[in-house]
Amino acid sequence: MSEPLLQVKHLATEFQTEQGLARALDDISFEVNAGETLGIVGESGCGKSVTSLSIMRLLPKPAGNIVQGEVIFDGQDLVQLPADDMHNIRGNRIAMIFQEPMTALNPVYRIGRQLGETLALHNPKMSKSDIRDASIRMLERVGIPAPERRLKEYPHQLSGGMRQRVMIAIALLCNPEILIADEPTTALDVTIQAQILQLLKDLQQETGMAIIFITHDLGVIAELCDRVLVMYGGRIIEQADINTLFDKPGHPYTRGLLKAIPRLDQPPKEELSTIRGMVPSLFDFPPGCRFQNRCDFVQERCRQETPELETYNDGQQVRCFRFRELVNE
Repeated sequence: MSEPLLQVKHLATEFQTEQGLARALDDISFEVNAGETLGIVGESGCGKSVTSLSIMRLLPKPAGNIVQGEVIFDGQDLVQLPADDMHNIRGNRIAMIFQEPMTALNPVYRIGRQLGETLALHNPKMSKSDIRDASIRMLERVGIPAPERRLKEYPHQLSGGMRQRVMIAIALLCNPEILIADEPTTALDVTIQAQILQLLKDLQQETGMAIIFITHDLGVIAELCDRVLVMYGGRIIEQADINTLFDKPGHPYTRGLLKAIPRLDQPPKEELSTIRGMVPSLFDFPPGCRFQNRCDFVQERCRQETPELETYNDGQQVRCFRFRELVNE
């Protein structure tokens, strides 16, 4: 079996705040294989975006720092890589689509300039005419009509869906091996969301790139992903292939997320299931299992001991005492 394209090993990230050190990621490990789509799901504050920023070495400085672990890509540990070498990988071999295209795109630069900067940065010998031609081809590739005209426009002149397509075009200009998409369909209506998801599928089939897709929407995960990581409180609490996760979710948190999805077979106007409470702040994690205060199946040992991420049949990994006991019955 070939080596994974990306290996994240025991990654831990901390932020220096006015209240002291806050650990946003705690012992995160996963792999991404060539050509697959890995979903990372969880509520806001669970560590999804910090995971992507840690991989890309884009944590805000000096507050954010990787304090433990490795990110292995092409035999190199990105955590220890010199800044110049990381600069050559970021945007070139590993690209990222950020959450909100209106803030990710520079409002005072035309679309053509923002596309051209990416190409010029990684291909300094390209002529201006070649950069323009490549930009037009990429805009066509992501489904933007009249690309020559769009190059002269500013972000505010485009719709939300068009701006997101521009972000995808910028990310794919250098044919990356891995694309990290951080909630790329947030704030888009369902029709545009479906178009963006289909676009990513088509581009993946065309290029063979791997995708790390970050979202809070399990419906999107079901549509796009091969495997899923469920995060809570800066930890991975479940990891499984897409069919296993939806057929037999292991962790109570995963089950709660799935129950909260509206279903067609539910009676009309029936109240949706919810998970009580909120994700605790980085300074308020309870001892033991971090989900204990919101869990319907909490046991006394959950309040005192921290469950490990155990591996079960079909490679499913679950961080839960209850699931382990059920499996061993």
